[in-house]
Amino acid sequence: MKVLDRHGWLKPRPGIMHAPSPNHDERPAGQDATLLVMHNISLPPGRFDGPEVVDLFLNQLDYNSHPWLERLRGLHVSAHFFIRRNGLIVQHVPTTQRAWHAGVSWFEGRDRCNDFSIGIELEGTDTLPYTDEQYQALQSLVPALKTRHPLRAVRGHEHIAPGRKTDPGPAFDWKRFSRETGIPLRKLPPV
Repeated sequence: MKVLDRHGWLKPRPGIMHAPSPNHDERPAGQDATLLVMHNISLPPGRFDGPEVVDLFLNQLDYNSHPWLERLRGLHVSAHFFIRRNGLIVQHVPTTQRAWHAGVSWFEGRDRCNDFSIGIELEGTDTLPYTDEQYQALQSLVPALKTRHPLRAVRGHEHIAPGRKTDPGPAFDWKRFSRETGIPLRKLPPV
């Protein structure tokens, strides 16, 4: 089982990599993570296994390596975790800190979901099925998150920023996620 240390980092072991992002800050006083937000990302869109996503979160993206990437210039974002297609978990931000993943968002009458959430980026697209290795990584990661934080809900980026975001999209198997991680799904809002 994966374990978070007192600072909110996964303990290093095979299948876990740390790549600390500068794109984070303190959560508001008294806030802990109660919401898990699922995302997807691939850079350029639809291309996997390259360094671009990690480089984006580290502010080291080579914008000249592909014409599409120029539109990201000046963007400062991160997520707590990035799970590659092969199941490798890359942790960018400790879970005790606020990662910059949700943007303009709201959940249950509260805005600024970054204040009270943990963000997980899956390497993928809205329409391409996620891999068994990614679901297995989630199955081992989420219990560690639940042990450390009072998570009580999970949503896709599409649910907390409707009309602005579409991820993780229809390819994400919410029932499998719930069954394998033990997080019960309350009814997801339509997107």
